[in-house]
Amino acid sequence: MKTYLSLGANLGAREATINQAVHLISQQAGTLLQRSAFFYSQPWGFESEHEFCNLCICIDTPLAPLDLLHTLQSIEIHLGRQRPPQSPITNIYHDRPIDIDIILYEGVELHTPELTIPHPLYRQRDFVLIPLRELLPSLPL
Repeated sequence: MKTYLSLGANLGAREATINQAVHLISQQAGTLLQRSAFFYSQPWGFESEHEFCNLCICIDTPLAPLDLLHTLQSIEIHLGRQRPPQSPITNIYHDRPIDIDIILYEGVELHTPELTIPHPLYRQRDFVLIPLRELLPSLPL
């Protein structure tokens, strides 16, 4: 299934980590069909001195949505992502070496505690919309 992913990083060698993530995704999750240019942005939802590097990719994946999510989370961990414990007073947004989100999964609308497709916030985030529109110029807003 044709699936659009958003990748971002604001720690370490951002571009190299994202390139490595794209490579791992193409090995473990599906065939890479399209890739946007890098897009640089300020953190969203929290303050940090570290600017984000972002891009979007389109893959053709044989994986079901939740299987894809678990594969992407495994790639994040492999590339150094650590998820801090959450509490009501902890902001869910933080600096990270890699973040991979499922934005659109062809023909699928999903609302579970673990995953929502389409991504519920993608239309509010220029760091997703701008690279995604490179791949999908006719994307409705």
